[in-house]
Amino acid sequence: MPGSYATLRNIQDDLKRGALSCKDLVKHHLDIINKKAHLNTFLSVYEEEALVRAERVDQKIKSNKAGKLAGLIVGIKDVLSHKDHPLQAGSRILDGFIAQYNATAIQRILDEDAIVIGRQNCDEFAMGSSNENSAFGPVLNPVDNTRVPGGSSGGSAVSVAAGMCRIALGSDTGGSVRQPAAFCGVIGLKPTYSRISRHGLIAYGSSFDCIGIFGKTIEDVALVLEVISGADEFDSTVSRKPVPSYHSVLESTAPATYRVAYMKGIEDASGIQAAIRQNIVSRVNRIREAGHVVEAVDLPLTDYVLPTYYILATAEASSNLSRYDGVRYGYRSANSHDLQAMYKKTRSEGFGKEVQRRILLGTFVLSASYYDAYYTKAQRVRRIIRDKMKEILHMYDFMLMPTTPTTAFKLKELTENPVEMYLADLFSVQANVAGIPAISLPCGTDERGLPVGLQVLANDFEESKLFSFSREVLMMTAG
Repeated sequence: MPGSYATLRNIQDDLKRGALSCKDLVKHHLDIINKKAHLNTFLSVYEEEALVRAERVDQKIKSNKAGKLAGLIVGIKDVLSHKDHPLQAGSRILDGFIAQYNATAIQRILDEDAIVIGRQNCDEFAMGSSNENSAFGPVLNPVDNTRVPGGSSGGSAVSVAAGMCRIALGSDTGGSVRQPAAFCGVIGLKPTYSRISRHGLIAYGSSFDCIGIFGKTIEDVALVLEVISGADEFDSTVSRKPVPSYHSVLESTAPATYRVAYMKGIEDASGIQAAIRQNIVSRVNRIREAGHVVEAVDLPLTDYVLPTYYILATAEASSNLSRYDGVRYGYRSANSHDLQAMYKKTRSEGFGKEVQRRILLGTFVLSASYYDAYYTKAQRVRRIIRDKMKEILHMYDFMLMPTTPTTAFKLKELTENPVEMYLADLFSVQANVAGIPAISLPCGTDERGLPVGLQVLANDFEESKLFSFSREVLMMTAG
């Protein structure tokens, strides 16, 4: 069965032997997409295009000219530009917009013969922790359809968890890959800031935004990161550091003994769901029993991380979203009589409530009277948080903490309480504020069978080490 393969390498072995075709794979995933349409995961499914591309890749495999990702079926979050395809960021404000070029990450997977099967639902402009803010309706958690999948990349997480595609590309500004990965029981990677070009990614908070990867195996995630990382002439902020062959390093790395820190006080932390505490503590003990040095440390400046993130991210959102005015493209209000009214009505009708809230917050903290009190101070605090995290990661190879304080909550449970909704990002924003890589790994379930996520943080550009350790942790889970 096409859905039973452990890794992409296993798929490619059968593709080369002729025991399987890319067309079979596409049909398999399309069948699941159709059967599980009620989850509201895909905004567009590229059925005919994917089948045509599958035939081309099959021919390249036969002639031994296929790329590294041949046979990989990929879904993309509706914030990544895919030339000649719709791009809306889950928002009415971009109604009818068609992408003019490929994002660098999309171009690189296409160059290596991946097959894009569709674009996926998400919180509007990647702003949300539940995937309830989309103009196209909420995505449902595949484990329990009465619960949220997490956000903002909820559609991407669900697509991988439900078998609609093998890999999905999302975006992670404050946890938007790792949090839904935890809620849906899959792997979610946020790489080091600047590891992947942001060219073609619709901006939310430019100094936080990262393209992230969802998958079910470390091997697949590592290979995709290897393909899409690296220098890019279209993004001046992307790192020029050489990109390791992550999958080769993963295969050749001998077992190592690591120094591992974990969040002090997690055993009895009242703000964390009991089942999450128990699962994380159990995994910490297994890591210690495996021979690693494991010690509890204080998480630096915990009370300041979330406010710092929301001050800076909303300020950047206010600036980035000012370009959506109804003049050049997308939605334009028909209820206006002059230019100023057109601007106001277009933005108030085209943007959803959560996006409006964040634009207003960001505009406030950037205003002349409050710029120094909020924005400038938050930038200074951000630097201190990064320095403190770097100190920890100088003494330890990894930092462990929960991905989320709770498992997936009910639909509409937190929509009327934005502050409580923001607290769902409590542990995930740490890596974004510091700019370091982090990964969410499945870590058991709670009493209702809802997935729990374990988050592993590493130092800048240490994804190779992160992958090796994560695979070992997942093997402990399987055991």
